[in-house]
Amino acid sequence: MTPAPSVEPPVLETVPNVVARIMTRSSPVSAAAGQSPTDQLGEEIAVLAARLHAATYELLVMLRRFDDASGWSNGFRSCAHWLHWRTGIDLGAAREKVRVAHALADLPRLSGALQAGIISYAKVRAITRVASPANEGAIFLTTRQAARSDRRRGTGAVSTSDTSSTY
Repeated sequence: MTPAPSVEPPVLETVPNVVARIMTRSSPVSAAAGQSPTDQLGEEIAVLAARLHAATYELLVMLRRFDDASGWSNGFRSCAHWLHWRTGIDLGAAREKVRVAHALADLPRLSGALQAGIISYAKVRAITRVASPANEGAIFLTTRQAARSDRRRGTGAVSTSDTSSTY
């Protein structure tokens, strides 16, 4: 009998390496005529945030599959405990990720919006607390309308308010 090949743990990039790679990459957003460098940077931030939302969707899908396959059952109490151990995120946050991952399986509109980078994990997490297959359509529509309203209100506030930093 031949021994099973050993599996090397994944090599994780360090945060400084990831930041350096992102900063040296050419911008995915083309500069619009007359767009200020700050506006262009804002667009790049929005594009990157959408990509992070989409990547979070992929993570949740993998996490659901891992949990369904009991990949964590080699000495851990739950998938959340394994995720906490393996990635270092807080145990409470890990429990929420596993909960949301399973909830999204029955919520195709919400899943699609996260996958497309249209909605954030924070909103998805909150919505999955009350959404069901029966009410997903209404909740999703309300959420999308509220997001549009927030964007309009935010745009108006920027154009009429003091632009000094209040961070």
